[in-house]
Amino acid sequence: MFDSYTRDQLRQTYAEAWRKHLAKSPLTPLEAMIADIVALHPEFEATVRDADAALAFEPAAGAAEENPFLHMGLHMAVREQVAVDRPPGVRELHARLAERAGDRHRAEHVLMEALAETLWEAQRSGRAPDESQYLSKARNWLAATRAQSI
Repeated sequence: MFDSYTRDQLRQTYAEAWRKHLAKSPLTPLEAMIADIVALHPEFEATVRDADAALAFEPAAGAAEENPFLHMGLHMAVREQVAVDRPPGVRELHARLAERAGDRHRAEHVLMEALAETLWEAQRSGRAPDESQYLSKARNWLAATRAQSI
């Protein structure tokens, strides 16, 4: 979706989508998705409200501070995966997670955590991400929450 974007272009896209959302201007489907994600995370609004702040944002190295652009990008990646059911089964797994978690947003967070961990492990080992491992990590959350409710 964003493969040809530079970091600054991507951040500008987030800021512009949020600006248009606040102005109640028409949004493209991509801008609507971005605005929806920002709305779910008011803690990121200040960063995307100002395009200059968005462009200047630098997470502190080694700090616990979260990178809002990474977080929102993972939301977008998961939504795209669910929309096209890639990897196969992610759409059904997302539905099961949403049912168990109580809402779609929490389900996305479970998948995002599994995706981030899978990507990190792949990068660390110098191999392609393992889709089955990714889905397995999310399924583990289902199993753990099922065990807690018994």
